[in-house]
Amino acid sequence: MNSTASHLESTRWLAENGPMELDLLSQAITSDRNAASDYACSLLDADGRIVAWYAGSESTYGYTAGDAAGQHASFFDPDSKNGRIRIGEELKRAAAEGHFGSEGWQVKKDGTRFWANQITTVLRDSDDNLQGFARLVRDFTDRHERDEKLRRDRVRLSQVPIDSAIAGIVSGEFDRILEANDTFLDLCGYSRDDLQAGLMKWLDLTPPECVGLAEFAHEESLRFGACTPFEKELIRKDGTRTPILVATAVLKLTPFRWITFVQDLRGRDRRENVYEEPVESTANFEEIVGNSAAMKRAIGQVEVVAPTDATVLVLGETGTGKELIARAIHRMSPRRNLPFISLNCAAIPTGLLESELFGYERGAFTGALSQKIGRFEMAHRGTLFLDEVGDIPLDLQPKLLRALQEKAFERLGGTRTIPIDVRLVAATNRNLTQMMGDKLFRSDLYYRLKVFPITTPPLRDHPEDIPALARHFIKKYAAKMDRIIDKIPSETMRALVRWPWPGNVRELENFIERSVILSPGQSLRAPVAELCAAEEGGAGSTLEEVERDYILRVFRETGGVVSTTATRLGLPRTTLNAMMKKLGISRSDL
Repeated sequence: MNSTASHLESTRWLAENGPMELDLLSQAITSDRNAASDYACSLLDADGRIVAWYAGSESTYGYTAGDAAGQHASFFDPDSKNGRIRIGEELKRAAAEGHFGSEGWQVKKDGTRFWANQITTVLRDSDDNLQGFARLVRDFTDRHERDEKLRRDRVRLSQVPIDSAIAGIVSGEFDRILEANDTFLDLCGYSRDDLQAGLMKWLDLTPPECVGLAEFAHEESLRFGACTPFEKELIRKDGTRTPILVATAVLKLTPFRWITFVQDLRGRDRRENVYEEPVESTANFEEIVGNSAAMKRAIGQVEVVAPTDATVLVLGETGTGKELIARAIHRMSPRRNLPFISLNCAAIPTGLLESELFGYERGAFTGALSQKIGRFEMAHRGTLFLDEVGDIPLDLQPKLLRALQEKAFERLGGTRTIPIDVRLVAATNRNLTQMMGDKLFRSDLYYRLKVFPITTPPLRDHPEDIPALARHFIKKYAAKMDRIIDKIPSETMRALVRWPWPGNVRELENFIERSVILSPGQSLRAPVAELCAAEEGGAGSTLEEVERDYILRVFRETGGVVSTTATRLGLPRTTLNAMMKKLGISRSDL
């Protein structure tokens, strides 16, 4: 089928199935079938062009269906130069993850701007072929202003003594509370019989003056997967109130399921209406640098989950600082004075990973001359960080799941069951949902790991943090090289902020280190011409140059391990070796 026929078939499919998909999406978001009229509803084809313009779109944007038909979704972006790239990235993430939420300024027909909340869901036919996207956009200008005011006025938590930090966990569907731990029930004064009888509803526990905050948290959870932690009061069964800190995360969109972590603030010296400067808000996180909303959201989630023993799954692209998040969780937990053990699952050959995790007994295999303790035992009573958990082989995943569920394991070649007390933090840059569909990752292990997910944002989503990051790395590497660099030319900083940094913070750090080496004086002499040349002439690169650069980048990310690089690229090892020879890639290039 040629591309024109394929596009017509896709358009026909969207026309027939799109309205129903939009209706389901609006219900998942609002639980109200009629609330879709509050949104600008549209259908996009696979390339991001508008094929249908539904209820609320004309009143939101001022364009008629005839005006909008065939326009690319970036038509409404005030930054026409980068709008198409940004929309393309959003659609890619929606296609990979099923749905994607974002916010930003958009422009109406009359030229006025409004703060748009956008939710994009991928549409696929019964054969899992991509047909297009359903997109809901809502004018959140008022809410955005309230959000900013709330962030300015919100009281920042002081460091709570660990022995007074009581964590409750509760989950539910829409307003119904389905599950709660004993700590939360004690906090509310309800019994488990009350819970099972359906007598507990979240709104009944929420004072009227806190309903707005609860709605804000609900919207933020839908957009970003979890909300920024905030303080409120909880109405107990006897009618009394107690102060708490809450953070909500989305478990499932259809039907809408949520989980909330609650921290008891009774007995804390509550400093009302005190606002700490943004720099102080990251003081406990060592090298985590950034004051953007995206970074504050991630740090806020760390603050909420750290005092608990919940398993955390850190998601994000390579180079976004997932291990720093894991270390911050450990440092803020009751286990902070106990071991923090890390293991990069992608850097260990497949045959050795089991023994690295669980250890082995003497004589378990040829060459096992003595007993070896695995990472789980090393991390006993502390924290175990499994980086690149998506690279764990399928046949090893059941043993990992058993160790997490039963809190016990057996060494390789051993028969004795060893109990463990380990807090697990896992991280990956891979799409575990897609891997489950491809039968490469067990769903039961995925849900066991994803108790509390935290997403580290790519650097292109918070470029406002680049100046602070650049200054941080300049100071770090100048000190190492015994130099003093205290000036950054304005054109250099502009180039740094413009560049999308596909390698994220790691790429920026390496670039700054090289720049410090090249700087003989007190002013940073960065090779910004490379960035400008790549930005202006990248489209003219040959296919071989693109392939070579990409393979080299993956090699550097995997530490030069050929087998791991081949797995990341989806190639047999022999094919990768042949491509390296063809493209002239040698060990000296890595």
